[in-house]
Amino acid sequence: MAKLSIMDLGFFLTETDASPKHVGGLLMFSKPTAAADDYVEKLVDEYACNIDEIRAPFNQIIQFSVFKAPSWECDKNFDISKHVFYHTIEGDDFRDSLYDLIGELHSVRMDRSRPMWEMHVIQGIDDKRFALYTKLHHAYADGVTMSSWLVNSLSESARTKSVTPIWSVLPHKRRQSTADSISVMKVLTQLGGRYTDYIKAFTGLSKLSAQLALETLNLTKNAVAVPFRANSSTPLTGQVSAGRQIATAAVDMERVHRLRKLTRSTLNHIALTCIDGALHRYLQDCGTDINEPITIQMPVNLRKSGDDSLGNKIGIVLVELASKTTDPYERLREIGFTLRNVRYQIDGVPPASVMAYTVLLGGVSLIAEALKLGDVLPPLGNTLVSNVPGPAKALYLKGAKLEEMYPISALTPSNHLNITLYSYDGRLQFGLVATTAMPNLNVLGDYIHDAFDDLEKAVSPSLLANTKK
Repeated sequence: MAKLSIMDLGFFLTETDASPKHVGGLLMFSKPTAAADDYVEKLVDEYACNIDEIRAPFNQIIQFSVFKAPSWECDKNFDISKHVFYHTIEGDDFRDSLYDLIGELHSVRMDRSRPMWEMHVIQGIDDKRFALYTKLHHAYADGVTMSSWLVNSLSESARTKSVTPIWSVLPHKRRQSTADSISVMKVLTQLGGRYTDYIKAFTGLSKLSAQLALETLNLTKNAVAVPFRANSSTPLTGQVSAGRQIATAAVDMERVHRLRKLTRSTLNHIALTCIDGALHRYLQDCGTDINEPITIQMPVNLRKSGDDSLGNKIGIVLVELASKTTDPYERLREIGFTLRNVRYQIDGVPPASVMAYTVLLGGVSLIAEALKLGDVLPPLGNTLVSNVPGPAKALYLKGAKLEEMYPISALTPSNHLNITLYSYDGRLQFGLVATTAMPNLNVLGDYIHDAFDDLEKAVSPSLLANTKK
């Protein structure tokens, strides 16, 4: 029996029908050349019959008690038919029909009386492609962990014909870790390891608080983004409403690497520059563009190397993107400067301080959402953007090649949009999820593509000009 962390428990206590707290992944495959007509149906059968190796957390439910802290316990009535589903889709366009279905599936809050995960196998109308959509409650794992489970369930060889379900790739025994601790004190102590580190954690939190105070009083510049000061007059923010829609974008990694080399930037610099430009263009279309920088929430992974424990080990930092500009290169330079400041901020305090900072700010946001104050109080940020690293080589499922893989994340309080980056097999992929209240989400995906084109055009001439001087 394992206890829940404060962060994990928060995903349960603040969950509503309008704001379910699960994360998902969309995997799109091309069938093997010689695949039989019933290839997908047999794949579903293999998944449904392969339950002997089911492991935590896929066989666990949360138990609440008056006298004990909430904990994970095995589901004695586990039924695989409640978790693995088969769909066929119709329509002239496989992708549009698929995205509509995923939006519907991602909108529905999961039943707490059974383990909160689902796998949906989706047959395309052209008999050449199929898709998997996995759905897992955020209290079970963060996005990085879920991604690693999915990757480990696939093969690097097209010759592998056996199926390895995601629920069988974890260790047999749940590791005790920070994620299994219910108290803040214990969280900080375990992250730090020693009492002295525990003191350092609170010192680091005090340092972050002091930076916020100085920035709020305009006594420093770009030391740290101030929470709850983001502009709330756009479709990006407000009380989260029911219904979800998804969109995607993808760029060849070769283009990203070329821009990185030309500008001496990181992948995050390039991606955030393009997202920033796309968001401003989208807001212009909506008639709600803002003059001040867009503020994003950005998760950071706090796991140590080799840490395969369950639960969530992430921190959230706030990042101000660029001042409003039409020059993509200027936007890139400003975002690069900001991210270096953020990196300096994170490296200057222990990981426990970042987690405590996240719990405190996230707690305020979650309470505001629970009280339905999302349209009244300013949001923590305008949106959340995260980057989940993926495998560089192609993966396969029973001979079927994984062509595309998109994260479909949860929405944070007062945010109508989430953007998650995922790198896979030479492509940088963007998974966009939003409430149905946001208009024309697919257009935002198109604008991300356009922003990459604009940055390439802006960067090369400017660097050539500087070289000639």
